[in-house]
Amino acid sequence: MKKVLIANRGEIAVRIIRTLKEMHIASVAVYSVADRGSLHVMMADEAICIGPAVSTGSYLNIGSILAAVETSGADAVHPGYGFLSETPEFARRCEEAGIKFIGPSSEMMKKMGDKAEARKTMKAADVPVIPGSDGAVTDFDGVKNTVEEIGYPLVIKAVSGGGGKGMRFVGQADDLQKQYKDARQEAKNAFGDDRVYVEKFIPKARHIEVQVVGDGQGNAVHLYERDCSIQRKNQKLIEEAPASVLSSESRKYITERTSKAVAELGYEGAGTVEYLYVEAEDAFYFIEMNARIQVEHTISEAITGVDIIRLQLAVAQANQFDITQADIQINGCALETRINAENPAKGFMPSPGRIEDVHFGLGRGVRVDTHIYPGYHIPPNYDSMIGKIITHAASRQEAIDKMRHVLAETVIAPVDTNLDFQHYLMNHPNYVDNIIDIKFLERNKIIE
Repeated sequence: MKKVLIANRGEIAVRIIRTLKEMHIASVAVYSVADRGSLHVMMADEAICIGPAVSTGSYLNIGSILAAVETSGADAVHPGYGFLSETPEFARRCEEAGIKFIGPSSEMMKKMGDKAEARKTMKAADVPVIPGSDGAVTDFDGVKNTVEEIGYPLVIKAVSGGGGKGMRFVGQADDLQKQYKDARQEAKNAFGDDRVYVEKFIPKARHIEVQVVGDGQGNAVHLYERDCSIQRKNQKLIEEAPASVLSSESRKYITERTSKAVAELGYEGAGTVEYLYVEAEDAFYFIEMNARIQVEHTISEAITGVDIIRLQLAVAQANQFDITQADIQINGCALETRINAENPAKGFMPSPGRIEDVHFGLGRGVRVDTHIYPGYHIPPNYDSMIGKIITHAASRQEAIDKMRHVLAETVIAPVDTNLDFQHYLMNHPNYVDNIIDIKFLERNKIIE
């Protein structure tokens, strides 16, 4: 592998380029007209404009990206996260063109991207799943039959879902038919696929996910787990690794079972298997598998010392990695806060615009992944995340203390950001005491 095109933008593109430079692999950036001044464009060995600001004409345009691959002579594509990273058609088109897609095969991606099929697959691999329908329900009678088995409350979810779209909570029988119709309609509008499935609703749980890497040859390793329970509208705000709520026995159970299942699938590349964890029962329930690098991969890197992007590239080059499970050990605790250009006081309204001043708090055990700089203009066309702050220390409390200091020292002006909001969360007594779940913000009346 001599040249890799990064089919993405922002901080993850910068992150990938840095590892490519360390490995002496040439990098190709793609960008929309709105991203002409982005840091990843300046850092890459080559940069190619692929279309207008709107994502459908650029970062989601498979034809434009493949044309950039041909123009640049790149022999591989790294999709990053978001955009086309979990689109089977993109992986398939790369395969057909003889371009190495750095990730799982299109067939594997299709299999794990279909949430109903993923449930069946993981259940067959002896991974615990939430009680619910056996695959997609094809009509309302199928929904009612499932309800008779699992009872209320329940959740109707889109098979091709993500970000909470096509998801409906149902607490009683009177709401069932309407919520079923609404979920299907929203799923069709968002994903072009109106299929849904039904799961038992778990009222109080944490979001625990296991980071895995497979070599596509029946081998896999895990990099332990992360607790991503602090969320707003199903979007993560704070992540930590490892999940300090888990006992060593529970950690061993879920990480080993997950990596075994991933190995049996013949999965290739980095992926994350997500679970709901019910603390009172010490029970895990499979949610989904993300067949890509995650935003929060940084904290798994911090506690293990493993470069996950480098592992992805090693697997893509030779279907193998020179690391064993015994080599991967937990060292301390790491936190990540996502820094967004938005105004929490105004309903988290996005805040695009020109950045004049930037200063990130730094120090031992601090990492900042970002693509912004003084003079950078945040475009209004994409996700509002503009950076991630990671702290690593010997304990969770020390990592929290360090994050407080870093957030307090960080300045990004004059655009609005969630820096103060994150600092508030870091000082919330229930967060500090690790009394958290996926509805933390609502339970503590931080948001409605």
